[in-house]
Amino acid sequence: MYLPNKSRYNVMTYNRCGRSGILLPAVSLGLWHNFGGVDSFENSRAMIHRAFDLGITHFDLANNYGPPYGSAEETFGQILKHDLSAHRDELIISTKAGWDMWPGPYGNFGSRKYLIASLDQSLRRMGLDYVDIFYHHRPDPDTPLEETMGALDTILCSGKALYVGISSYPHDLTHNAEQILRRLGTHCLIHQPSYSMFNRWIEDGLLAVLREDGIGCIAFSPLAQGLLTDRYLDGIPSDSRAGRPTGFLRPQHVTPEKIAKVRRLNELAKERGQKLAQLAITWVLRHKEVTSALIGASSVSQVEDAVQALGAPGLADDELKRIDGILAKS
Repeated sequence: MYLPNKSRYNVMTYNRCGRSGILLPAVSLGLWHNFGGVDSFENSRAMIHRAFDLGITHFDLANNYGPPYGSAEETFGQILKHDLSAHRDELIISTKAGWDMWPGPYGNFGSRKYLIASLDQSLRRMGLDYVDIFYHHRPDPDTPLEETMGALDTILCSGKALYVGISSYPHDLTHNAEQILRRLGTHCLIHQPSYSMFNRWIEDGLLAVLREDGIGCIAFSPLAQGLLTDRYLDGIPSDSRAGRPTGFLRPQHVTPEKIAKVRRLNELAKERGQKLAQLAITWVLRHKEVTSALIGASSVSQVEDAVQALGAPGLADDELKRIDGILAKS
């Protein structure tokens, strides 16, 4: 029987999520990769156990995480049932809908039918009565924003989610979504954008909107799908994300130009007594608007390394300028 570490809450830093009553761990665990039906169940289980032992209380999923679609939620549901059910009230569990999930016109994007049906399916796969956060996973160019936000409000009123959020929305749509939700008497708790040293789009307007509207931010892919680690300094390992057929990081993304930057960033990390992945997490969390860094992991040691990043000093101005200089080089 799994018995959590009694001192787990002494390890983690918890940050307030926007203007809400919710605190999220500074590092959260995402189940996008390495928790699907094609992956080792025991490795997935070990990573979740270790994450909780280190004070990671937030586990992030989506309807189509796997592969195959839905299998990450099934894996998490089994682990929750057998190992963590007594600790449900200590957990923040999130899921999403917005990308393709089932065939036909009702299994994608942002219609009321899709979002409500998808959440019902997710709850069955995880064996839950409710999730803590339910996200619309991406903007829908064709469905009226009022319909999508109205569906999120209905989900809140049904008790099937305690909070709602959005993911990958640009700054103008984020503000509009929040205004619609406010008119309905609720609030967008959190935005989940991709953000890393190689992907800085949120700095151009989105962070300001989140700050002004009191919305939290959880940054996914802070390690740029693993590129901001030391794994690719000497080529592409066969067991890496770029080396696996099911990953989103493809060999063509691992360019000589990017590896040259990774090497220089790795030198800076070493000077700070950090691994490159830890530096990348420290960098993402430098904004007060960023509530949590949402990491992926393929091993227990990667979870441990991510949490250890929280013990490092913040980045000094000269270090930030040095990073900007490295990233700006062509």
